[in-house]
Amino acid sequence: MDLMQGFGINELEVGQTAFITRLVDDEAVRRFAEVSGDFNPLHLDEAYAARTPFRGRIAHGALIASYISCVLGNHLPGPGAVFAGMTMRFERPVRIGDTVIARATVTAIDIKQRRVMLDCTCEVEGELCMKAEAEVMVRKRRASSE
Repeated sequence: MDLMQGFGINELEVGQTAFITRLVDDEAVRRFAEVSGDFNPLHLDEAYAARTPFRGRIAHGALIASYISCVLGNHLPGPGAVFAGMTMRFERPVRIGDTVIARATVTAIDIKQRRVMLDCTCEVEGELCMKAEAEVMVRKRRASSE
């Protein structure tokens, strides 16, 4: 697959998978707070977060979910794909310094509607942090090379 073209609907197969790895460091959390406007001290203030049931700072859930967007938009199905919907559940917090593996696996393909369902997960050290199901609209075929 050409990185800039993405997969066409007929090129996808059930079971096809892609993943990325991301370090959740202080800079990523602070930049996400700036972009999203979510300055919850649970994410940014260690003293505050230490007094919560989490006993320390945790990453924004939406930051972790955005890693799934990266997989879907850049790798599988890739450029040209459009989110139609996603349901997600957070299983455990992601802490500053954790490395997240975000993975998407094709579970169903509707060629006529050009829709793909994907099982998505985010893990830290083999432990599930988030699970989701995404529905993505995919183009009929790859864009022509210019």
